[in-house]
Parts: sequence; C-alpha cells; structure tokens
Amino acid sequence: MKTRFIVVALALPFAVASAFAQDNNTVRISGFGTGALTFADTDQAEFARSNQSSGVKKDPRTGVDSNLGLQADYTVNSWLSVTGQGLVRKDGEDSFGAELSWAFVKAKLSDNLSIRVGRMAMPAFMISEYRNVGYANTFLRPPQELYSQMPLNNIDGADITWQQQYADTTVTATAAYGRSEFKTSGGPTAKSRDQYALNLTAEHGPFIVRVGRSGTKLSSESAQLDAAVITFNNTAAAFNIPQVADMGNLLNTKDRKYTFTSAGLSMDWNNIVVLTEYAKRTMPDSFLGSAKSFYVMGGYRFGKFLPYYTRAKVMSKGVTNTIPGTCPAGSPFVCAPTLAALSGLMNTLTTAIDGTSQTTDSIGVRWDFMTSAALKVQIDRIKPQGNGQFINVQPGFKGPVTVGAVAIDFVF
Repeated sequence: MKTRFIVVALALPFAVASAFAQDNNTVRISGFGTGALTFADTDQAEFARSNQSSGVKKDPRTGVDSNLGLQADYTVNSWLSVTGQGLVRKDGEDSFGAELSWAFVKAKLSDNLSIRVGRMAMPAFMISEYRNVGYANTFLRPPQELYSQMPLNNIDGADITWQQQYADTTVTATAAYGRSEFKTSGGPTAKSRDQYALNLTAEHGPFIVRVGRSGTKLSSESAQLDAAVITFNNTAAAFNIPQVADMGNLLNTKDRKYTFTSAGLSMDWNNIVVLTEYAKRTMPDSFLGSAKSFYVMGGYRFGKFLPYYTRAKVMSKGVTNTIPGTCPAGSPFVCAPTLAALSGLMNTLTTAIDGTSQTTDSIGVRWDFMTSAALKVQIDRIKPQGNGQFINVQPGFKGPVTVGAVAIDFVF
C-alpha cells in the first residue's frame, strides 16, 4: 500500500500537467534527487531534519538527507502554464512518504506581472523554490538552525509576482496568501490558516539581496496540553489568580499567531561563493516563545571542486513565567502546592524551549564530477544548549555531537 501511494504521488505531476495538454502537445519532464548516507557519533539522541520523526545515530542511515522529485511543466500558450511536482522523502513519519509538493497554474498578465494559483513553495527563504534540490545548493543540507524555524513548506492559495528592471538591477516583489497543513515530528497534523508571505528581492550581477515577512495562524491537536489549559483555568478561577489563566492560555494550541521575518544575501563572484540569512521567529501567544537564527556560508571554487565552511546558530527564548509564588490571603491550603506544580510545569517548558538553542560549524566539499551530478561530503560539529535540535533524546545526552554525511545530488 505504501509503495502504491508513492507511485501515485509521483505520477500526479504528470496527471496535473497532462490534464491541460492536447493530443499534439508535449509535457516537459524533469527531476532531481539525492542519495545520501548520514551518521552521528552518539546513540543518546538522533540528528534529523525539521519535521522528521526519526533521525540518525551511530549507525549510518539513508533517510535523513535522501529524496527524489519529479516535475512536469506544460505551456498552454504564451501566457498560461501548468506545473506539478511530486516529492518522496522522510518527513513526519518513520518511513519514506510521497507528497504533491507543487501543483499550480501560472498566468503571465504582462511582461512584469504574473499570478499563480494552486500549491506552491512557501517563499520564506533565499532558496525556498529549490530547498529540496540538493544539486542547486552548495551545502549538503540547508542549516537546521534557521530552516527549522519555519515548518511550512508549501502554501495552498495564490501568489502575485511583479518584476521590474532598473538599469542592471532586477527588482522582484511577491505576495502570497493561502493555507496549508503538515505532519509534525512524531505528532499530529498541524493546520495553518491566513498564511501569507511578502518578499522583496534585488539582483545585481552576482549579488542577490532579499527581505521577507511571512506568518500564519497555527493549530494542532494535543490532548495533554488541552487538559493542562483546563487545569490552569480552573485553578485561576478557584483561587482568583488571573496570572495562572494567562499562563494557561499560552498552552492553547488553536490559532496561535506565528510570524517569520528574514533577510538574506548571496554572491557568486570570481569563484567566491557566499550565502547568508538571518531570521526572527515569534509566537507571542504561545509557550514556544521566539527565536533568532542565522547562518553564513562561504566557499571558493577550484575547477570542479568547491570547499566550503558554514557557521549557523539559533537562539531560542521561552516565555517568562508570571505565576506568583504565593497565594492570596485566605486561600485554602491546597492553593500553594497547586501553584508550585503549575509553576514547575511552566519552568520546565521554558527550559526545554531555551534548550533548543544550538550552534553548528560545518565543513564540506562539493565535486561536480559529471554533468548534472555532484558528490558532496560534509562534517558538522553541533553544540546544543540542552537538547538543541536533536530528537528522541535519551537521559544523559550532552553535546557536542559530530554528524557526517556523503551524498550524490543529481538532476535530469
């Protein structure tokens, strides 16, 4: 059944495009993929990409960094086209699964203006359109510290793009609106509504500068947190302590406001390759708090070889616990231990969020050994604060951790 689903999902791009094609028309087929082997030097935690429910420990595994994508493009006429893309990878489940990552119709309204309707990539990063195409990127994988802060890969809705040439500079502005859903790491499906993205990009020769703002309202299911909210609210009402209700509201998982502000710069000049991004993620009405993250990648091209170094960091900040340490005068005896228990829970959550901070130093090399294929080797030295971005952490885990990977990226 799983194999059948993967085959069907990969075939969907062809079906989407072919539905618009006439008997004498052709569909342009392309694809990409990565075959990778990843390993770590610890058995007390697993290294994984964002939203993956399982990762890798000491035993090498293929699932963390491997994927396969197929894309179909059909040009209806000079102003209308259809695109579909299917992707197989490990995501929210502990196995390879397939998804329809793109499925949209694009209309070119003028030389400067176009719109797309359907499912598109969420334009939150410098490399949003090709973040899953390893061959299009220098590093083996996008830095987890920054790319894990925006869990939305796609947007189901519409976007509009305006592009204008000013002398030798091309300016592009994009606005998108819609909704989406995604499988959380080892958890339920999260849903996003009122999802939006605003981007402004300027390209001048080998330089690209981008700024963007995106956001949404996120909802997910959690019986444990729902029960905790009830407990906080009942305690607040019983002892007349509104701060407890305020803290309880932060545990609510319905329609939580989520914003992501980012900026980036890339350069490919005289064999020097530079890519950097900075982002700030905020959830003002959630215990998940906020995070600031960045990475800087630099490399130099020697013929077919491109060695590079990346420094990435995420600084997470949980919410401030405002539950008072004492009960109002005349409160029953049970008030004090109840407050202590609820305050302890909030402190534990805050410590856990703060503990997702980490720093990674990576060295790697890319070898373009043949047309449309590249071999990459990358070593990461990860220094987590607490558990960092690792998953399935066992008691006694402590960094730093070394992660290694060898991958072949290809396009066709």
